[in-house]
Amino acid sequence: MNIVLFSEADFIADQLVAIRDSRRLKHITQVHHIKLGESLKVGLLNGNMGSGLVVLFNETEIHLQVSLTQTPPKPLAVTLVIALPRPKMLKRTLQTLSTLGVKKIYLINSYRVEKSYWQTPLLE
Repeated sequence: MNIVLFSEADFIADQLVAIRDSRRLKHITQVHHIKLGESLKVGLLNGNMGSGLVVLFNETEIHLQVSLTQTPPKPLAVTLVIALPRPKMLKRTLQTLSTLGVKKIYLINSYRVEKSYWQTPLLE
């Protein structure tokens, strides 16, 4: 599911959200190809989901009139046990697993895991 997330700090009025950071602006314009008057799926961080109608659109900000009527899906009841991958792959793996909603991840040592992998700052 591809939704635009925002936090309580993004609200500028009741049910009106302003998206101003470049990462989300780029995502909305290049992935969603959104135009003024169109709607897209949105979600409040740690809150409900719904739709957002684009009421203002320019290079520096997008304003969305939001309606948050759906409760988010329950997290998966999955626990993943995985041998520690290379640090470069670990970052991608953690991103993907968090996107899928995996809440418990156990990284273990195996005879093929190099000891130097345990020194990566990602593990902190």
